[in-house]
Amino acid sequence: MKKIISWQQYFMSIAKLSAYRSKDPNTQVGACIVNPEYKIVGVGYNGLPWGCEDEDFPWEVREGSLYQTKYPYVVHAELNAILNSSYSLKGCAIYVSLFPCHECVKAIIQSGIKTIYYEDEKYNGTESDRAAKRMLDAAGVAYIRLDPIDIEIK
Repeated sequence: MKKIISWQQYFMSIAKLSAYRSKDPNTQVGACIVNPEYKIVGVGYNGLPWGCEDEDFPWEVREGSLYQTKYPYVVHAELNAILNSSYSLKGCAIYVSLFPCHECVKAIIQSGIKTIYYEDEKYNGTESDRAAKRMLDAAGVAYIRLDPIDIEIK
């Protein structure tokens, strides 16, 4: 009998596959935005803005002055997926491999996305996480943790 994956497994798999495009040596994140008709309307991963060459920026640096680290240069997967879409995102869901930071949550709320599905909650309880969840709760955006999936590709 063939194994059939659920819609949630399918879209989370797309998000996780997209993460493999990221050059981040520490945390690769992918995102997939899906409309209410189960059509993919945006995909993204954490990476540099267009025109910025990877080798010219400090991917490996996580500490020191902000300018010398990767943090001011990287566009997160969620924002990339939003910016890569040419559709209205009102009522959509976003599947993301890592729970969004507070900055991405602002963009998610403003775009009209109504549900976040995520697997990893690496930063649970941090100030960024608490601020993100406070905004999501206030805006009525649902966030649902999915069990990790492991799909064998042959």
